[in-house]
Amino acid sequence: MPPTVGPNSMAEINFLKSYPAHVARLKALLPEDIALEVAVGGDFITIGKLECALLRSLGLNEQHAVIDVGCGSGRLAVQLAAIPGLRYLGTDIVPDLLGHARKICQRSDWDFMCTSGLAIPCEDGGADFVCFFSVFTHLAHEDAFRYLREAKRVLKPGGRVVFSFLEFCIPSHWEVFQQSLSHSRPGDPLNQFMDRHAIATWAERLGFHLDFIVDGDKPHIPLEEDLHWPDGREMRGRGNLGQSVAVLSNPADPAGATPAYGTAADDAHRSHALPAA
Repeated sequence: MPPTVGPNSMAEINFLKSYPAHVARLKALLPEDIALEVAVGGDFITIGKLECALLRSLGLNEQHAVIDVGCGSGRLAVQLAAIPGLRYLGTDIVPDLLGHARKICQRSDWDFMCTSGLAIPCEDGGADFVCFFSVFTHLAHEDAFRYLREAKRVLKPGGRVVFSFLEFCIPSHWEVFQQSLSHSRPGDPLNQFMDRHAIATWAERLGFHLDFIVDGDKPHIPLEEDLHWPDGREMRGRGNLGQSVAVLSNPADPAGATPAYGTAADDAHRSHALPAA
């Protein structure tokens, strides 16, 4: 019989086991700093610049507070570190990744916190942006929904959730699925795909407004500089992450929003406040 999954538990495909094991395998094969950067998916600098440019295009500025869930070794954080006054909280489940992020960001006013579940360790209504880059791509759908429910709780009115995802209709994403069919091993991180209709339904159930979804293979991120990929490719004018991007907003008028669905996870980890401005 399939395992029973409770309202706040994680599915059998458990990222708390697979992701640390993935990092450990890389550390055994590569120099530590390189392994920690490769662990978040490669192209560390270029992808980080694209993620930062995406947030900037959505209005991110130095007065804002960002929660970077699954921040890893600091791919986005190191790009955001140049923004004075920006408040930032990065979370991850692997302490070594967080340690690398702290080291390369050199922002003593920022917080990097190790988590062990699906709660976001932040006070209610404290964030302008909550990001999940390459996070939902490795989670069961139930866990992605729980994380979005937490994001709704920690966002200010008018705040935004930004996440990347894989979908079957994008040819390059289909290649990821084919690789999983051919080369996946027991214990490997999950490559999860999402459906746009499901995203729209989740947004409605949680009381979000679905601002837009962008194809992962279409240039849509305004660039202030040309970007050069390790394989020789260049992006000029506009770029794209490869993964598709969804942007949800927390309505500024709560009375006009759909009530949040269900209860949020793990109250014990919610007392942390974002760094003061």
